[in-house]
Amino acid sequence: GDKLSPLSDTTNLAPAVAGAELFTHVRHLLYTTLPAYALTLAGFAALSLLHQPSVQDAAQVEEVAGIIASQFNVGLYTLIAPAVVLALVALRAPALPALALGALLGGVEALVFQPQLFAVADAGGFSWKAAYTTLVVTAHSGVQLETGHAMVDSLLSQGGMLNMLNTVLLIISAMVFGGAMEAAGMLQKLAHSILRLVSGVGSLVGATVGTCILFNITASDQYLSIVVPGRMFRQAFKERRLAPKNLSRALEDGGTVTSVLVPWNTCGAYAASVLAVPTAAYLPYCLFNWLCPVVAVFMASVRWGVAMEPGAPEEQA
Repeated sequence: GDKLSPLSDTTNLAPAVAGAELFTHVRHLLYTTLPAYALTLAGFAALSLLHQPSVQDAAQVEEVAGIIASQFNVGLYTLIAPAVVLALVALRAPALPALALGALLGGVEALVFQPQLFAVADAGGFSWKAAYTTLVVTAHSGVQLETGHAMVDSLLSQGGMLNMLNTVLLIISAMVFGGAMEAAGMLQKLAHSILRLVSGVGSLVGATVGTCILFNITASDQYLSIVVPGRMFRQAFKERRLAPKNLSRALEDGGTVTSVLVPWNTCGAYAASVLAVPTAAYLPYCLFNWLCPVVAVFMASVRWGVAMEPGAPEEQA
């Protein structure tokens, strides 16, 4: 979802940095994502043959599902808003209008299908004015549920524009940091040092992916691992007449999916805190995250799925 969804922040950030179009970028990602996903499914299928689920695991799942059913009206009708957003994505609608419509439909669905939550928020009564106020406050600050179950409360007490401010500020900081490095000549110096070791498309993609991983480890932030390498290698891809979507795909394959593997990275720290599972504990099972960089470099080395600029020699789709 973080890598492929046209509504994801990193999926929009990578083509913006590389100079590619969003939906062209998403389609191009399938060349590396689908093989990595197939290998991941095979790996999990093999692991599942060795695992016997415990009675405690099943009981916990039933308990959580029961609490959710007791607090919300759950049914296929609640999928209307995401279905509309997916339809807009399929129709290649711009991300911002699609997200805005999805948010509005979500508010309508909340009013229609979850009126009991508004009654609770409004101290037992329901009025359209109070309902509108509740929706606006929720959109701004998120929601805090108190079901009496710590796991359910932690999972569902999220959201709100305030919750995204840290992400927005990180992106702005990453762009400023990358711009300062470029203006000072540091990006060019770093890129030149790395590009001296590059001899072909495979090694160029490998250098990009490796740099993204390095920034995830050293800069400790997913956005910096996309923005800075993107600015570093953009000119190199252009000089080799490689379409910008090759760079944006390499940024996702190296930067987006590996950030959660680093315990001190913002993504790794967030996942560990929300799931209450240490990064080192879940890291061996992140097969997709490990495979994506490997598949990306391998496919670039054999020149499969590498797109050249129109009119470039040896053009290959």
